[in-house]
This record gives sequence, C-alpha cells and structure tokens, in this order.
Amino acid sequence: MESSNHFHIEQLSATLTDGSNAATENTQQELDVLVVGAGFAGIYQLKHLRDLGYKALLVDNGSEYGGTWYWNRYPGIRVDTSAPQYQFSDPDLRKDFEFKQRFPGGVEIRKYLKHVTERWDVRKDTKFDTYIASAAWDNEATKWSATAADGTTYRAKFLVLCTGCLVDEFVPKWKDVDKYTGQFFHSSSWPRKAPNFKGKKVAVIGTGASAVQIIQELANAVDELTVFQRTPNTALPMRQVDYDEVNKPIPEDEVRESLAVRMKSFCGFDFTFLPRKCFEDTPEKRLQTYENLWKEGDFKYWLGTYIDTLFVEEANRECYNFWRDKTRARIHDPKVADLLAPMEPAYAFGTKRIPLEQGYFEIFNSPHVELVDLKATPIERFTEKGIKTSAEEMPFDIVIAATGFDALTGSLTRINLHGKDGTLLKDQWKDGVKTYLGLTAHNFPNLFFQYGPQAPSVLCNGPTCAELQGNWVIETITHCRDHGISTIEATEAAEEEWRGNVVQLAGASLLMGTNSWYVGANIPGKLREPLVYLGGVPKYYENLNAVRDHGYEGFVLEGGDGTRVSKL
Repeated sequence: MESSNHFHIEQLSATLTDGSNAATENTQQELDVLVVGAGFAGIYQLKHLRDLGYKALLVDNGSEYGGTWYWNRYPGIRVDTSAPQYQFSDPDLRKDFEFKQRFPGGVEIRKYLKHVTERWDVRKDTKFDTYIASAAWDNEATKWSATAADGTTYRAKFLVLCTGCLVDEFVPKWKDVDKYTGQFFHSSSWPRKAPNFKGKKVAVIGTGASAVQIIQELANAVDELTVFQRTPNTALPMRQVDYDEVNKPIPEDEVRESLAVRMKSFCGFDFTFLPRKCFEDTPEKRLQTYENLWKEGDFKYWLGTYIDTLFVEEANRECYNFWRDKTRARIHDPKVADLLAPMEPAYAFGTKRIPLEQGYFEIFNSPHVELVDLKATPIERFTEKGIKTSAEEMPFDIVIAATGFDALTGSLTRINLHGKDGTLLKDQWKDGVKTYLGLTAHNFPNLFFQYGPQAPSVLCNGPTCAELQGNWVIETITHCRDHGISTIEATEAAEEEWRGNVVQLAGASLLMGTNSWYVGANIPGKLREPLVYLGGVPKYYENLNAVRDHGYEGFVLEGGDGTRVSKL
C-alpha cells in the first residue's frame, strides 16, 4: 500500500479559515521537480533526482516519512509481503538494518524508512505538513504551479505525484451517524491517543485487509466484538517468523538473489505463477501442489499457483474449494462457516484483495465475538447508542469503519489538477480513466503519477513498483533535460490504445465478474471499469522500455522554443 498526500476535509477547512496561517504570505519556490508524497515512491524519487543534480523538493501532508505507514496506526497493522521483498534494492541500506520479523509491523516499517531517509540524507529536501490542494499547468512558462493549503506556491518544470493508491478513505453515508455519541472513526484515521478497549463493546464494519488485522488484535482486548460483513474475505494463513538466534534473518546473499528476480515475477516478488495449467496435473498432484503452496504462508497460494487460476473459472473453482475446505475446518459453527467460507464462492478466488491472517477465522469461535451478515440484515441507521440493522438495535461504545478507499484514482482526482486547457483531471476522467502506461495523461504535460490506475500498482509489490516506475520517470525527465525538451505529453491515441490494452486484459480474466475496488465498484457513482493492469510486471516493464527505446513513442516532445521535437 502506498499513500502519502492524505488529508481530511475538516483539516483543510480549518487550514483555509484559520487567519493565523500562511495563506496571505503568497510565498513562491522555484524547482526543477516537485514530488508529492513521502512514502516509498516519493523517497526513492527524491534521492535519485537529487543525485542527478535536480533541484527537487518532496512535500507531504504528514509530519514524517511513511505514506500509508505514517497515516495508518491501527493495532495489528503489518505488511503481508515478506521482509526480504519489502525493501529497497540498495545493498548499502542493509549493512546495519535487519528486520526482526518475516512480516514486519507498522512500527518496524517506519523504523526502516527512518533508517533509509537518514542514510540517503533526504530530510533537508523534504517539507512536511504541506498539503498540495491544487496544481495548474502554465502554458506560457511551461511549468506547473502547485499551491499548498497554506498558500505557498511551488513552480516546477515537472510534477511527480506519489500520492498512493489507497488514501482517500470511504465512509458510507449511513443515516443519523452524527447522532451516535460513542467513538466513531475510519480505520485509516486511528486516533493518535489509542482508545481504551478494555470492557468495551466494539463494532468493526467491513472485512477487508485492514479489518482482518484490526479484528485479530481487538478480539482479545474487548468485552464484546461485533463484525459486520458484506462479503467474506478469502484470507490466507500468515506463517509469521520472529527472527532470533534460532530463526535467523535471511542471509545477505539470499536477499540479493530474492530482489534480483523481482522483475521476472508477475507481481514483483521472488516467485510467480506456475508454468502450467491447473488441469494439466492429476487430481493427486493438484492436491499436493495446493498443500505445498498453502504451507508457504505467504501469497504463493494466490499469486504463485497455476497460471490459469485468475482466468479460467474451472481452475479458479478448484483453488477456491481447497481454500474453503481448509478454512471451514477451523470454524466450529456451520452457520458461521457458511458466512465466512460458503460452499459456493461469493466471487472468483483472488479477484478481491487477499490479506494474510493469523488466527482470523478461529476468532469467530469465541462466544464474545458476533458476526453480522449485512446482506441479510443491512444497517438502516445509527442511533445515539449504536447501530440499528433491519433486525435489531445494537449498542456499542466504539464503532470502527473499515470501509476502504476510493482506490487508485481518489488521491489524484482529489487534488484540483488543471491541464493545459484548464480541464480538471477528475473531469477528464469522469467518463473513464485514460492514461498512457499508467503513468501519464494527455493534456497534462510533464506530469507523472506512480502507483496509480492502469498500472500493476496494487498487484505489484510496493517497493518493486516504486523502483520500477521511479526509474522510468527519472530517465524520462533526464532525457528531456539532456535533449533540450521543454514538454513531454502523452497523445490521445496512445491513451486510447493503452486503455484498450488494460480493458482487454481485464476482460480475459475473472476480475470483471467481481465487484471490488479493483474495478471501482466500492464507491457509489464511480464508473465500473478495470483500474489495474493485468499483464504482469515483466510485460509492463517491457512496455516501458520499448516506449523509451523507440524515442518515447506515444508522446509529443517539444523544445524550449515550442518546436516539436518528435511525435511518434
């Protein structure tokens, strides 16, 4: 998960109405590159741009590095990518830092990023507590003019948005939620002063990846826990390892080898799909294959299984059936098992984000934990003391909305981004997202965004994507500098072709048959469309290199005097 330009409406309102803020100063700063978002991608951009001699500045609305790891502080938060993969490839960073767990928690990830930023010495070129509210392209100056909430203006030749894909929190418009007198907050807005859960009745609405981690932590900390589920989560077992004298961290040579093969993997890990189809194996061999993948305790059962699992319904069902039977065996009550791991799949396995869990399903065997089926008994409204479903009124001391995000596009469209003709990006995308390479957009010269729509993004290991896309952006900016190019802009034709490619790949998979945030279906009124490139990391990297090697095919490049350098 990457996110960095996190900002709440009430914060923005307070900033813009506070007479003591700096909005009246109208300060201005001239830059070569403005990078927005201080997560993995933004940190990587700043370090390498600065090494190449650019005057670059990294800004973030948070008060420290981390992006999603800064904002999300809920109990139980941890990465579900194993430690050797969830780091930068720079070997110098590993000389005096070792992760203490196979799947590090949020505190350890923040420690790692503190180590990285100190080693790379990027703090002097970072400005925190800075929310970029708007940015507009200046045709005459051929620069971006970005305005922060405090009134400061940054003028930059290039604007790079590393604002993340799971940032813009979504809370359904429940009736009378304002009348509820208990504590209520979204999972990504966890109070900095942790709530006291002892002896409390707590509700968690949602069963996505964050909810699974929260539920696991709260189950033993509260008096009563009620989980409101709309659709079951096909979570996989996490085989956590605490590194110590017995279980030693992975040796450096194995870490190097693990990181070296990321570009060959469909999702940027050190493993990829098996090179054979499901029914090419006998039933006995399939069962053994599933057992072996299951025991790994990572994403291999999802993203290292048979190559046709996400594309062929019968193969997908085989994979689901094995997961279902393994999971139901852990649940005592058959009625609860029918909700958590139904005999018939609620959606194709792997077409919703799969998290790793540690005893999640066993939690529902406890007498103080209740599971509410929102499809059978939806929430009608909030009351002063709790929640009223279609079946009953339930009192709660604390309600946690683990209800997700406006994924992939929300962090970009929330900023008032004005293209060269004045059109806002959110308006340009209202009838469907159109990007070129999942990195750029027509009408928005010299603008790049990472970890966004129509790229591998959420189906790519975060640090891998930060480096993969980051290197291409840095190479492109440097190409422009070294060849006297003032502007680079994607053509409409290139956008259309790329969108068609994304749609075709998604249509060949089982993804479009599932209502998930991968297709924008979790946000009322949002156009349902494929938001993730499903060609895999190797093919995506091949596309990026081909565009570069063919003189930036699909872009219009113009010199400083407005002369067209190329149109391919």
